[in-house]
Amino acid sequence: MTLTQCEAVDRERQAELQSRIATDTARLAQVEARLQIIEGEGAMLADDVQIKRIPGVRVAELIGTAASFEPESVGPVIQPLYDELRGRLDRAGLAPTGAAIASYEASPDSDGVLVHATLPVNADPSDDHGFAIVDLPAIEQAATIMHRGSMDGVLPTIQALARWIDAHGYRSAGYNRELYVECGDDGDAWLTELQEPIAAN
Repeated sequence: MTLTQCEAVDRERQAELQSRIATDTARLAQVEARLQIIEGEGAMLADDVQIKRIPGVRVAELIGTAASFEPESVGPVIQPLYDELRGRLDRAGLAPTGAAIASYEASPDSDGVLVHATLPVNADPSDDHGFAIVDLPAIEQAATIMHRGSMDGVLPTIQALARWIDAHGYRSAGYNRELYVECGDDGDAWLTELQEPIAAN
């Protein structure tokens, strides 16, 4: 191999190495950017999640059944329940005394989910009004996080809370509740507190 040929081979290798270095540098930049996003999410989440006791409350409730826990299954069930419950409360001469609370549980009779639409009331326990008045029990220890926006987009917040629970040595100890702190015609302006019962691993 002549000197010229050797130089050509070396230059080709140099070009290949430079190309690899450029590709790897771009990949490294992508990984670093992703790590910064994850670390930022983790820091925000650590600030947003609170562990607290959720006090018991007396509520009026109506119950419906959704096909699953997915928002697209729950949404069409829960909104009509609340519309109906508010109408029945009005006819019974009762006014809500606090923000709406939704809770969920697996249906014992099917593969579906029981959706509890509740509103706090100041009244004796009863089934005489076309709705039940029951005591929603306290949650002794709950991990909570605020979800901003429509409940159609709640899954990322639920997943973030689940990751936080797992990362901090807890496990879920029951079905979650949703406290609708602010809700109106504009779903993007909603503010909902997700409340997940937890226990130490």
